[in-house]
Amino acid sequence: MANSASINMEIGNDGVAVITILNPPVNALTLSAIEELKRCYEEAIDSDHVKAIVLSGADGRFCGGLDITVVENVHKHGDILLLPDASIGLVVNKIENGKKPSVAAIQGFALGGGLELAMGCSARIATAKSDLGLPELRLGVIPGCGGTQRLPRLVGTSKAVDMLMSSKTITSEEGKELGLIDAIVSSEELLAVARCWALNIAEGRQPNCNSLQKTDKLGPQDESLEILKSARQRYTVPHYRACLDVIEEGIISGGYSGVLKEDKVFKELVLSNTAKGLLHVFLAERATSKVPGVTDIGLKPRRIEKVAVVGGGLMGSGIATALIISNINVVLKEINNEYLLKAVKSVEANLQGFVTRGKLNQDKMKRTLSLLKGTLDYEDLKDVDMVIEAVNENVSLKQSIFEYIEKICTSECIFASNTSTISLDVIGERTSSQDRILGIHLFSPAHLMPLVEIVRTETTSLQVIVDVIKFTKILKKVPIVVKNCTGFAVNRSFFPYMQGPDLLANLGVNIFRIDRVITEFGMRLGPFQLQDLSGYGIFLAGVKEFVTAFPDRAFQSPLVQLMVENGREGKKNDKGYYTYNKGSKPEADHSVIQIVEESMRLTNIAPGGKPISVTDEEILEMIFFPVVNEACRVIEEGIVIRASDIDIASVHGFKFPSETGGIMFWADAIGSEYIYSKLKSWHEAYGDFFKPSIFLEQRAAKGLPLGGSC
Repeated sequence: MANSASINMEIGNDGVAVITILNPPVNALTLSAIEELKRCYEEAIDSDHVKAIVLSGADGRFCGGLDITVVENVHKHGDILLLPDASIGLVVNKIENGKKPSVAAIQGFALGGGLELAMGCSARIATAKSDLGLPELRLGVIPGCGGTQRLPRLVGTSKAVDMLMSSKTITSEEGKELGLIDAIVSSEELLAVARCWALNIAEGRQPNCNSLQKTDKLGPQDESLEILKSARQRYTVPHYRACLDVIEEGIISGGYSGVLKEDKVFKELVLSNTAKGLLHVFLAERATSKVPGVTDIGLKPRRIEKVAVVGGGLMGSGIATALIISNINVVLKEINNEYLLKAVKSVEANLQGFVTRGKLNQDKMKRTLSLLKGTLDYEDLKDVDMVIEAVNENVSLKQSIFEYIEKICTSECIFASNTSTISLDVIGERTSSQDRILGIHLFSPAHLMPLVEIVRTETTSLQVIVDVIKFTKILKKVPIVVKNCTGFAVNRSFFPYMQGPDLLANLGVNIFRIDRVITEFGMRLGPFQLQDLSGYGIFLAGVKEFVTAFPDRAFQSPLVQLMVENGREGKKNDKGYYTYNKGSKPEADHSVIQIVEESMRLTNIAPGGKPISVTDEEILEMIFFPVVNEACRVIEEGIVIRASDIDIASVHGFKFPSETGGIMFWADAIGSEYIYSKLKSWHEAYGDFFKPSIFLEQRAAKGLPLGGSC
């Protein structure tokens, strides 16, 4: 019998050694746990009293994989020697090729390295609804303990590629159908069945399966190679391609050769900028719901089970969809039957989109839709736990809605606004319920976009903030808690992104070149195509709001107004910077250059009236360094709790490339001194839009990072 802080081994009278991973909350594999597992396996294999081994996890969870702090430490020191020898040293030599068979007893989940341990065993017994998956690609690396080799041999190449590329989990039931799981039993029976299975293998009544040597599920080599070729066309990101290459190595040269290549590639990828960025996003995302002085003072979140949504337009219907898809009862309030019918149809269309993508079936869609009730009467809101106002950005309209609901709803009801720019203090000033007013700013489309800004005012009660953080988790959204200001965290930080490209256009930089540079960097759309799609009216309203709030550093361009005057409305009338024809990709409309040149004449900011000469790298910097600069002001003013919240805001709210780690993490990789020096020179050449913030200036002077760590 052996015991340590993280591993326990008990040898039963039946000759089965049960080795249990004990590292709550997810039984992660620390360096010491991996060494203890090796030691326990050696002891069990060498013992005359042990016939077979069962590998299990404590407290209803098998294993969540490698402890993330191990990778953090590798990044911190830049030393791959800090990684454990788990693939060959543990899984191959001890578990798979040890003289005594192992059976994995899986419950709860087996993820990442946890599933890799299980696949090294001779058999896998699981409880119902256990989650199985290899999510490593989401963190910029590939599985490092044989997962790229054993998974294709157990479930087939096609399904393995699908699981690896998507990072999605499957249930133990699906695992049983595929051949990944050998039997599904109740949690009460799990250990007993696993012990029996292990003894049956040891005594020859059950075959001893070495998954690394299986080939039957791989099928003909040509078919597997064709699957990988097809996958390479769909997945072009380097570490995804690397994963496919490693799978191919195993198919061509055998499983053990594949494991060796996997180990080499994993160690190369773990120190890549992509891995560092994606790990930062992962950790920063986990940190967002920790709010000092709010979530750490013992407040218990109250249940929010019924919500009213006032306004059924694009945002309101999206919010209603997000709620009912999470089993929340919704009352959708509109002003007349025509608008209400349109809103309900929008919700139905959103749900149908989930059906089309295979995330809902028709029966579930009907049950989900039954949670929605439409109304024209405020009286139907009297028993809701929360009201979310989602009408147009009209101050007096929002104020009147809050006045109505205060009279009708209970004294416990939370009042939330989905405003993206208007101060919550102004919206709630005609009520006496400021302590239960806050912003819940979702991003369009609300049923798909993961970010929620929870906007607290000086008077919002801590209980309400705790309630809404929990509520957003139920919606499977990522919350960031921010203070009240124009634009909050996301739109405030990124307002220079709305204006910077127009400034460059007025300096003579080709607009289509700007879009190309930005999309090649990793943004889904260039800023001018984004203007086309979001609508010029929304763009102009946003610019007006920020010019009013920050007149000292905002840039006003006549360009979009000139586009409107020339009969262009973007995607709305299929004529913008691009032309839009059904069935074909948007095409650059070079005739707009005349409009851009007219804007240049009006602004007259280009030195000597001639276009400036810039590299692609300078275009990228002139657009994103002002965003970094404004984010510095947001941090300095305490609008966000931590700098990494800005990273999450940028990745999930503005689709900044996640592999960069977010806007501030990206900035820190470049260096505060460099960013400051570039902004300072542009400020002198082109005006106050580029004026460095005090925070940035101070950090640069001391050579300090801007705070991209969480």
